[in-house]
Amino acid sequence: MAETMFLFWGSGSPPCWRIMIALEEKKLQGYEQKLLSFEKMEHKSSEIMAINPRGQLPCFRHGDTILNESFGACLYLENQFKSQGTQLIPDTGDEQALVYQRMHEVLTLHEKLGTISGACIALGPGSYIAGKNFTMADVMLFPQVAFAVRFGLSTDKYPKLMEYYMKVKERPSIQASWPPHWKESPPTLDVLKDV
Repeated sequence: MAETMFLFWGSGSPPCWRIMIALEEKKLQGYEQKLLSFEKMEHKSSEIMAINPRGQLPCFRHGDTILNESFGACLYLENQFKSQGTQLIPDTGDEQALVYQRMHEVLTLHEKLGTISGACIALGPGSYIAGKNFTMADVMLFPQVAFAVRFGLSTDKYPKLMEYYMKVKERPSIQASWPPHWKESPPTLDVLKDV
């Protein structure tokens, strides 16, 4: 199945990373992929513009289905491969509602960092953003948190968020999809140190 999938992505892009994590969690390794350089403006190439007229990444294709939004692609993967790999959307109403709420809070993370941090303050030991299981809410949140950490988010100000980050970053799906250029160069930026 994964051989009929293709992902155009950019290293370090939270939306691209979400899809890669979802593919790993759903045990869909072996998909075709092409890493593009934002610096070289490869995401504005005619190849990408033909698939996504906005010239943005990610661009994900499964057979004839094309999805250019990470939330849509991740939900599509969960729905198409529900019984495969990690179940990322719970079946029950309350658990499902919490996952959906956390997912959508991530959409406006820049304005809602306090909301997510508040949710992390309420995390019990060893829990994820929407409870005891890794879910689609974590697929959506983790790349944003990792991006913030890379850009200097204060680990002292957000101890629960950092505890969450340290736990989730060890998941095989996260390690398998870690941005390559992040592996090559440690974070040296402190843009978010005062946030």
